[in-house]
Amino acid sequence: MEAILALESGKIFRGRSFGASGERHGEVVFNTSLTGYQEILTDPSYKGQIVAMTYPLIGNYGVNKEDIESRGIFLEGFIVKERSRIVSNWRADEGLDEYLRRNDIPGIEGVDTRALTRHIRLRGAMKAVISTEDLNEKRLVKKAKSSRGLVGIDLVKDVTVSGKQEWNKRGKRKVVVVDCGVKYNILRELVNCGCRVTIVSAYTDAREILKMKPDGVLLSNGPGDPAAVPYVVETARQLLGKVPIFGICLGQQMLGLALGGRTYKLKFGHHGANQPTKDLRTGRIYITVQNHGFNVDAKSLKRKGIEVTHINLNDGTLEGIKVRKLRAFAVQFHPEASAGPHDARYLFGEFVEMMKSAK
Repeated sequence: MEAILALESGKIFRGRSFGASGERHGEVVFNTSLTGYQEILTDPSYKGQIVAMTYPLIGNYGVNKEDIESRGIFLEGFIVKERSRIVSNWRADEGLDEYLRRNDIPGIEGVDTRALTRHIRLRGAMKAVISTEDLNEKRLVKKAKSSRGLVGIDLVKDVTVSGKQEWNKRGKRKVVVVDCGVKYNILRELVNCGCRVTIVSAYTDAREILKMKPDGVLLSNGPGDPAAVPYVVETARQLLGKVPIFGICLGQQMLGLALGGRTYKLKFGHHGANQPTKDLRTGRIYITVQNHGFNVDAKSLKRKGIEVTHINLNDGTLEGIKVRKLRAFAVQFHPEASAGPHDARYLFGEFVEMMKSAK
């Protein structure tokens, strides 16, 4: 079946449909990871986005039940150069085509993903529509232009859990995770560090969290514009200085806003497992997993005591902050790094040490 990807710029890419049929809107971005497509598909931070993989062959090792990163697929569509017809891995439960079809996610293959990526790099991430139903190019471009995009839109409400959930019941230190779209491997890494993990909805206020008497609070990753989620920012603001805080990805943006900073939209974002990041405290370079379209403006962080700990070596943007007096720190990348690399896993140990010293 024929499928079309239409961008608000007027650019059209024709290809073949796989996965589910239908029509979906979203911001189109590219991901430079060579592997880990299942983890990308199930990352809630991609809510509202259509993801194009720059690696040309996707799907060769299939999909399994162990490598999912959330309770479902939240992205809007999936774009590849070539979908592998052969699934060759002993852990595979099904193929990519069947997996997307079962989860009602449209895919398109046969697209010149190199040309698409170049277009996004030059013009920036943009609104798009992927369709197997309406194949009229002018009409699809008009639909892309009129779609809502990401700026000013609260997408956390679409991915957060309802109520409270106990991830595990044993551990030396109790960590409350504010779920803005948390990846499962963040929870697994906390458990590996000896933590007892409780997940709460993004709507949970600071007073309720403090009633649980946590040793630490983790502000999770998540989708969309951080400025559109003021209720989480207010929760972070009220928790500052009362309990150790660790923010990841959107969690850093929430913490940055709570500290009086500003956020802005990147031209095409950071999406991939090969982003070089420098730890300014040690001078070491780490290869990190990243998935974000917004960032904290380092110049806006004027509050006394804020330390910039990490920067992105590709564009110099802010990748980590710390406020020692308030026992709070955050990074813009993903230290849990499922499917890898695992360079930044040490940060979970830093969180544990912070909770120990606070105790």
